[in-house]
Amino acid sequence: MHDDLKQALEVLRNGGIILYPTDTIWGIGCDATNADAVRRVYELKQRDNSKGMLVLLDNTAKLAGYANDIPEVAYDMAELTTKPLTIIYDDAKNLAPNILAADGSVGIRITEEQFSKELCARFKKPIVSTSANSNGEPSPENFAQVNEAIKAGVDYIVKFRQDEMKNPAPSSIIKLTKDGQVTIIRE
Repeated sequence: MHDDLKQALEVLRNGGIILYPTDTIWGIGCDATNADAVRRVYELKQRDNSKGMLVLLDNTAKLAGYANDIPEVAYDMAELTTKPLTIIYDDAKNLAPNILAADGSVGIRITEEQFSKELCARFKKPIVSTSANSNGEPSPENFAQVNEAIKAGVDYIVKFRQDEMKNPAPSSIIKLTKDGQVTIIRE
């Protein structure tokens, strides 16, 4: 795993895009603060950028660096959840503008998966995590189901966990307003 991390980090630092395992599905990732790298991910997915994409962080201490006015309950939710939880925050900051939803919000998930957590910790910036599929296609359930065009379009494919065949569940998604109101988007 060490060489994998090293190579993935080098690609991310150079503005490249990677295919990597996360706490949910195999994801396409890049530096979430690099607008050119984010644009390449949209192009690879053949998706317009009005939807925004979520980002991964390795711990809740970094949340305040990427969203304003985070309600205290967000920290409790992120730490107490028993399954992956993406929280959409209203007022994103310090991220590539083309990663944000039209209303300026961003989805952030604290990953607990071994590889993506270590990658985020070493990269010291949020990493895009979007499903490894083209627009309109189903999300792959494992590495073997990732479309060859996606594999060919990234700069580095992580080797760790490629043999796993389990079907991980997608994350729960909630929207959390500055005043602490919660809206469930996906359970």
